[in-house]
Amino acid sequence: MMQCPACGHELSEAVNFCPHCGASLAKMSGDTTRVIPPVVEEFQIDDLAPDDAAAIEALPSGSALMLVLRGGQAGARYLIDADVVTAGRHPRCDIFLDDITVSRHHARFTRRAGQVWISDENSLNGTYVNKTLIDGEVALRRGDEVQIGKFRMVFFAGQD
Repeated sequence: MMQCPACGHELSEAVNFCPHCGASLAKMSGDTTRVIPPVVEEFQIDDLAPDDAAAIEALPSGSALMLVLRGGQAGARYLIDADVVTAGRHPRCDIFLDDITVSRHHARFTRRAGQVWISDENSLNGTYVNKTLIDGEVALRRGDEVQIGKFRMVFFAGQD
């Protein structure tokens, strides 16, 4: 048995996260395996449902929208209208993605200087932008595809 370095809870050797506090144990175990491959089918803007297209056109300047295309919440829309928006499996995340392939605190969207940036929060499966595993912050552009676990989303920024 080992103990969680964050809360002291006793753990079995086979866990990557503390079931008590959610702390990542990847650094302790050395496990940084990426197991979720990027989705390969292409998204076309013309594939948008009329109500999704209307929601995107109505976005105010300075805000953005993540539209879930694939995963347990397909069709969901998440508004990015704060300077920091979190995504993950933890119920307190702004974008709650309820699937075991998503880390509790998986990714972070940061809004600054009129741009939205995404960064991976040391997740186990990584974060992909346009089918590329990201390392560090990446600026998002209209139509960029973001994959977090099994969830595939498209980013749309409000127009000036």
